[in-house]
Amino acid sequence: MAEVWFYHLERRPLEAVLPSLLEKCLARGWKAVVQVGSAERLEVLDGHLWTYRKDSFLPHGTVADGDAHRQPVYLTTGPENPNEATVRFLVDRADPPDLAGYLRVVFVFDGRDAEALAEAREHWKRAKAAGHEVSYWQLSDTGRWERKV
Repeated sequence: MAEVWFYHLERRPLEAVLPSLLEKCLARGWKAVVQVGSAERLEVLDGHLWTYRKDSFLPHGTVADGDAHRQPVYLTTGPENPNEATVRFLVDRADPPDLAGYLRVVFVFDGRDAEALAEAREHWKRAKAAGHEVSYWQLSDTGRWERKV
């Protein structure tokens, strides 16, 4: 069973949070696939991951880049996992595929969006009912992610 983590965005946008979460995956030697809710958002995140810091970038690719199997981070709008990632991120209300086969699945949702919040609660219920280990993370006042009970 996968660890299924829910990251509740309240103070910072996805663009400020996703790069550091992906960096942690890469530091552990894990590949990641990021499933985005729309082609427009995929294009925005694709550009952002190349430029989010002046001194760094996140190596990644999309279907347009080819060689998907070689990408440490793969961005998609669909359920595929062509880089054989062990971690799957679901952002912008992306519809999750089967969670089996992943070490970790990370739902990142906007807590200021009532529909996104309701969907996250449904995904939580389904993941828990399927036997996955679920946890909820919230950004503290100091800017660190804290696991909540």
